[in-house]
Amino acid sequence: MARRSAPTVNAGSMADIAFLLLIFFLVSTTIETDYGISRKLPPPNQEPTDAVVRDRNLFQVELNQFDELLVEGEIMKVDGLKKAAIAFLDNGGGTGKLLCEYCKGSHDATSSDNPNAAIISLNNSRETSYEAYIAVQNELIGAYTTLRNREARRLYGVSFVEMEELLKETKGEKEREVLKKRIVNIREMFPQKLSEANPVN
Repeated sequence: MARRSAPTVNAGSMADIAFLLLIFFLVSTTIETDYGISRKLPPPNQEPTDAVVRDRNLFQVELNQFDELLVEGEIMKVDGLKKAAIAFLDNGGGTGKLLCEYCKGSHDATSSDNPNAAIISLNNSRETSYEAYIAVQNELIGAYTTLRNREARRLYGVSFVEMEELLKETKGEKEREVLKKRIVNIREMFPQKLSEANPVN
């Protein structure tokens, strides 16, 4: 009696289908990317400096574990921080070599001499929420952006933010060089000096 062979399934095309499905999912799937806060760290300091910062040139911002904001020793709401930071940075209280000719502040002798001397110091607790920390960061960066926009419009007729966008889009080498010089000039007028101390318990 002849033996009958067991029926088999031709699985050759199954590998092709699996491979096509794999390619489809790889092409059509989007991968979530977490973005952090963009920060440019200063270059490592080779020689220790004994720089003395006058109290009037230091704007102290503190954020505690209850997300309460203390600015220059006084309790403040986050939405008032930008205005206070602008008043400090744009004060122009210096005289002689420290005189700021483009500052439009109150020229208070007890506040910052000029934007190059003005430093914002941010201290926060380890228990501070991310939301509060980022909100404070946004207000402080917004103060610098507002002042840079003002000076860019005064000098070049276009805001600082628009100049940065134009630099990304401009293809011509000469135009790029002009834009770069203008951007550097505005940054030097209002340098971003934001000092962040290690979080405390």
